[in-house]
Amino acid sequence: MQNCLMRSLLFLLVWGVSSPLWAAHGYALWGDLKYPPNFSQFDYVNPGAPKGGELRLVSNLRVSTFDKYNPFTIKGSAPAYLADLMFDSLLTGSLDETGSGYGLLASDVDVAPDGMSATFHLNPLARFHNGDPVLAADVKHSFDTLIGPHTSPAFKTLLIDVAGLDVIDAHTVRYRFKKPNRGLPLTVGGLPVFSRQWGMENGQPKSFDQVVMDTPIGSGPYKIGPVRFGKDITYVRDPNYWAQDLNVKRGSNNFDRITVKIYKDNTARLEALKAGEFDLMRFFSAGDWARRVTGKRFDTGELVKAEFKHRLPSGFQSYVLNTRRNNFKDVRVRQALGLALDYEWMNRQMFYNAYQRVNGLFGNTDCQATGVPSPEELALLAPWRQVIPAAAFGPMTLAPRTDGPSSLRANLRQAQALLKAAGWQVRDGALRNEQGQAFEVEYLDSNEGSARVVAPWARNLEKLGIQLNFRPVDFALYQQRLQKFEFDITSLAYGGTHNPGQEYADIFGAKAADMEDSGNLSGVKSPAIDALIGKMTSAKTKAELLPACRALERVVSHSHLLIPQWAAGTHRMVYNHWRIGKPEAMPPYAQGEGWAIDTWWAK
Repeated sequence: MQNCLMRSLLFLLVWGVSSPLWAAHGYALWGDLKYPPNFSQFDYVNPGAPKGGELRLVSNLRVSTFDKYNPFTIKGSAPAYLADLMFDSLLTGSLDETGSGYGLLASDVDVAPDGMSATFHLNPLARFHNGDPVLAADVKHSFDTLIGPHTSPAFKTLLIDVAGLDVIDAHTVRYRFKKPNRGLPLTVGGLPVFSRQWGMENGQPKSFDQVVMDTPIGSGPYKIGPVRFGKDITYVRDPNYWAQDLNVKRGSNNFDRITVKIYKDNTARLEALKAGEFDLMRFFSAGDWARRVTGKRFDTGELVKAEFKHRLPSGFQSYVLNTRRNNFKDVRVRQALGLALDYEWMNRQMFYNAYQRVNGLFGNTDCQATGVPSPEELALLAPWRQVIPAAAFGPMTLAPRTDGPSSLRANLRQAQALLKAAGWQVRDGALRNEQGQAFEVEYLDSNEGSARVVAPWARNLEKLGIQLNFRPVDFALYQQRLQKFEFDITSLAYGGTHNPGQEYADIFGAKAADMEDSGNLSGVKSPAIDALIGKMTSAKTKAELLPACRALERVVSHSHLLIPQWAAGTHRMVYNHWRIGKPEAMPPYAQGEGWAIDTWWAK
């Protein structure tokens, strides 16, 4: 479910989380803000970038259209990029450092020495799109709404340690925390703020789930412009944007119009790019990138094919096994399924050697676990020895390989032994349990093209007697079934972070497992995982954080809740060199199209 809301949440989480440290113009996890007070602009922008023109994008969401303008409610699909373009927050992060936030709607932030509160003073210049000033009452209204009954449970989990929000005066708010948590000042500072007038009808506020097609009243740089349902939506830059001269916005938001075109079919999307229908497209398919990004406009230099290297976490794109299903309750069964995935063959034959295998949750970060646990990690794991896999106390998992000394045949033999130990044996041409039930599972996806990638895995599972059925559905039904956990297996690209915190309670926490539309798709309920997430969020120093996140990675990986897939170390993008310009270098922690939307300009 890669929608605007998820992008917004993940962007907040890139900042990370820290021991309390006060800094008037910003807040840093470990006290190391890159930019001093009164800095002029972020280093990666062009402060003299011209304003004007249009950026034509294509939606990467797998939807044929959208049916709401409210990106925060559970039901429906909002347009791509709406949340990012229309709503400002108290703090904003920079793209060339992690774990920091600088004043946007808030002119400064004051975190109490005991870490139990954070006070934000609003910039008196801040205005909503309707001209109203952004006041403390609007911040409180936004917070109360986001933790209310009609929004994604991800907000409630993320904000579980927030005790409340007090309005000190018209331009001052104080968030109170239930316990010290190094990340909460950044988490609450990154929440979207919207006007109390949004959703008013005849002078009375509507229930938030009824605020559907009401035009959002935010304070961000863009408003909704022309809309052609099923075809495109255009965001128009607000000429009176209150923060356009602020240091954190200088050199940004340069396009007068950003039009997002909608194509349900990937082939049509690619052909439209070649025909010059839009200016920028990010590629996630190695096959498309290697073989199909060609044509006259590339030959003339109008379209440029480029890879931008980043330093983002590799994340943990994975096949998710829903352990609410009886077939997946035994860890040995889950491990056996992973042994049947021949990644080396797939990377060679299907992906043009474009990817690296994912291993664990925190690849390409300091939190990545390797080798055997340290004494500090063992001390955190020891109290849970009876409820976590014994293997978690040994070497860190390594994804099965089929090259070198390993082979697919050897992996499948190991898988057969694990399945037999778990009570499954082949009888009458199928793998069956003691009750004679055949092992048959469904892979759910909203992209029919995924069948090609799943097919090699399905063939290998068939050798074990397991039938894997590919089930493509339209995106709306796909989203609904994930929200209600009505699936066996699906595939998700989880974003990583350099500074993990409370967001992992939404992905792996026991409470989230029973909350509809939560991020805990695997359904895991583990007191050990809950405790380790608590240790991460309560760490007061980086030295306390690292053993906790590494121990968490070991427990999750050895539980085989996820079958790791693959990641790329670059953003692959095609852009129109004749129509748009860009800064010389991409900041290391930028997402590809987000960097372009924020800092590129029209020629």
